[in-house]
Amino acid sequence: PRGTMAFAGKYEFEGDENYDAFVQKIGLPSDKAEMGRNCKIVTEVVQNGNDFTWTQHFPGGRTTTNTFTVGKEADMETMGGKKFKATVTMEDGKLVADFPNYRHTAEICGGKLVEISTSSGVVYKRTSKKIA
Repeated sequence: PRGTMAFAGKYEFEGDENYDAFVQKIGLPSDKAEMGRNCKIVTEVVQNGNDFTWTQHFPGGRTTTNTFTVGKEADMETMGGKKFKATVTMEDGKLVADFPNYRHTAEICGGKLVEISTSSGVVYKRTSKKIA
């Protein structure tokens, strides 16, 4: 179907922009902010049509997994560990989720996973390269 992108794969953190301003904006505690800075997060995406399992592997063995179906409400967890409900939608080939205090989009651009989070005008961009 049109507008569906192939997200499946494993992606390793390559770089980001505006990290500090963004984590301040969303009120991430400084210890968590420090842990996440230039963190070689590996994002693993399993996609089956509109069903996704989105796992982030952090150095040291911690993982966060969000499982969702496009267009249906799902239980999600933020980068700060907060749990909430959200509905992920697909807009122009991007996955879009509204988190409690920011909007998150993900797309595949030139074979890279590009994630953009926006909170009160601060735009945080994270790019990960495909490794599998």
